[in-house]
Amino acid sequence: MKKILLSFLPFLFFTAAFAQMENPVKWTYTAKKIKGDVYELHMTALLEPKWHIYSQDIKGDGPVPTSFAFDKNPLVKPDGKVVEMGKLEKEYDKNFGMTLKYFGNKVDFVQKIKLKAAVATLAKGKITYMVCNDKKCLPPKDVPFSIKIDPRS
Repeated sequence: MKKILLSFLPFLFFTAAFAQMENPVKWTYTAKKIKGDVYELHMTALLEPKWHIYSQDIKGDGPVPTSFAFDKNPLVKPDGKVVEMGKLEKEYDKNFGMTLKYFGNKVDFVQKIKLKAAVATLAKGKITYMVCNDKKCLPPKDVPFSIKIDPRS
């Protein structure tokens, strides 16, 4: 019995490692000067085909909505909430028992900010999100980000 159990041990480690490597989302981060001291921080998710990421606007006991937590920075003042820019899909999901809002392919999350001084700084924080396809959902994931804001460039 021990030999049988030990023979499956490498398989379990391989399966766990493979499952952790699956990452259907690639994030990019940019800062775009709008005018004067006003910038837009763009946090863009590019998804592999057939995967989708959930909107920030999910209520109840469904999937984890996408959320953003910004680290405190005395040089950066957020102006409003993070705005979603992409093709929003709405669909009833029988697994969650509710209508869900999500994005496929690409979504750009934009946070408008004001820079308090004309010096280079970093906007840092983390994104929490969950992705699913038609067969499975991956566990929620936290991804740190850092966006350079440089008024001289």
